[in-house]
Amino acid sequence: MNLQELIRPALVAVDVEVDDWQAAIRVCGKLFLLDGATEVRFSDAMVRVAREFGPYIVVAPGIALPHALPEDGVKNASIAVIKLKTPVNFGNRENDPVWLVVALAAVDNRQHIQGLAELAHILGNARNIERLRQSNTRDEILDVFFSAAPVD
Repeated sequence: MNLQELIRPALVAVDVEVDDWQAAIRVCGKLFLLDGATEVRFSDAMVRVAREFGPYIVVAPGIALPHALPEDGVKNASIAVIKLKTPVNFGNRENDPVWLVVALAAVDNRQHIQGLAELAHILGNARNIERLRQSNTRDEILDVFFSAAPVD
């Protein structure tokens, strides 16, 4: 699946206000739930994984990539993206505070690989990161992900 199949408009939110990292992850979980991508328990699973394994999910300065296992209630492979109104700390000294949360819901170990490769390409480019920082609407966020994705 490519990025356009994984990031649907209903899975993107901007100016999200949260008190802490758990709330940020739970907002992504709620987007997944409302989209029909996951079961209710997936939010708790993402928080549990982050708690158990530490803030390694903060993969770059200001960017967190929470996730859980397919068996934690994933129905459809999806990526949720939220841009926080006020950044929050996830406990990663090098990369806090987080302003962009990109949550992954995978149905297996293979189906989402193309989308993850595209995501890595986008998030590895400083120009794209700056465009995401400047984005104020869902459409602007989607434009960064969809226009910057590599073409097969």
